Amino acid sequence: MSEPSLSQSGMPDAFDDLHGGDNGTPHSRDALRLLARIPVKLTLEVGSVTLMLSELLELGPGSVLELDRSAGTPLPIKLNGTEVGTGETVVSGDSYGLRIVSLQDLSDLAP
Repeated sequence: MSEPSLSQSGMPDAFDDLHGGDNGTPHSRDALRLLARIPVKLTLEVGSVTLMLSELLELGPGSVLELDRSAGTPLPIKLNGTEVGTGETVVSGDSYGLRIVSLQDLSDLAP
């Protein structure tokens, strides 16, 4: 199988329509519609803790670990591992939910 050809930008030729030019052209709108169907992972990071392996081995049911975030502070929202805003947990029916507190302009992440 051959390697995809690269444009002068170093990106595969198939992505050329996404860079520069008039964003209102039918070709670029079709490319953006295609990208809009790609699944992404959104996570809410509650916190973390660093401990010694010996402390980890002592954990069991009922153990409580204090995380590095204060209760009530906005939590980082990450899109595929990149922080894009802050949020807070809420209860939504029988599940946890996410309330957006702040969100950066996600168009900045587009190619």
